[in-house]
Amino acid sequence: MTKLAPLVFTLTLAAQTPDTVHLEELTWVEVRDAVKAGKTTIIIPTGGTEQNGPHMVLGKHNFRIRHNAGLIARKLGNALVAPVMAYVPEGALEPAEGHMRFAGTITLPDEYFRKVLEYAARSLKLHGFRDIVFIGDSGPNQPGMKAVTEMLNAEWKASPTRVHFIPEYYRGNGFDEWLLKQGISKEDAGTHAGVTDTSTLMAVDMRLIRKDKLAKGGGFAGSGVDGNPTKATVALGKKGIEMIVEVTSNLIRKSIAAR
Repeated sequence: MTKLAPLVFTLTLAAQTPDTVHLEELTWVEVRDAVKAGKTTIIIPTGGTEQNGPHMVLGKHNFRIRHNAGLIARKLGNALVAPVMAYVPEGALEPAEGHMRFAGTITLPDEYFRKVLEYAARSLKLHGFRDIVFIGDSGPNQPGMKAVTEMLNAEWKASPTRVHFIPEYYRGNGFDEWLLKQGISKEDAGTHAGVTDTSTLMAVDMRLIRKDKLAKGGGFAGSGVDGNPTKATVALGKKGIEMIVEVTSNLIRKSIAAR
């Protein structure tokens, strides 16, 4: 009987850069090469860890802005997204104020928030990013982002790097006005965890919503809800995200062009 020589199979595993715009999902070599290839814009998104009523998770801001920042980066075409800053100003501790009265909320004094933001920007400048974009999903984040932008741009005036703060991501994107035209009252849209907030998070991931807890005003006094989340829908949220992404992307391009 003829003895057969063993078959030898050689497998070549080709390295492949993942299809992602998120910095934390890349290796340092991949980031280096992306910058060399022209991805010189980086978005630093700031979120927050705070109460959002009985029906929405504490990480609403973080999940939402990570999703939206990814869409914005892809729309820009030459951008990456830094990890979301999840610890932001949420109010005082002693006595507890605002969202700090609710279990799970985490606050950071504004001065420390600004320092983290500043050194994230300094780190990314060192690695070759020329346009650093700040967008924030929560109100208390806005003053700090504005202040750090002004401070760094003054310091970096002679360098090729600029910081761009886009407040319209949070307010001024047209979504609130559009909701009114759809018959959603300001009362129902709410200022926190109402139609606006709930719809956009629904559009990101329904698993982050407790559907059995949806109730006008949260269903009880002191729920942390201002608005009527029972009128929230995925369709409304998708439209809101579309508007936010479009407006923010256009303003980033305009800000970079004016540098």
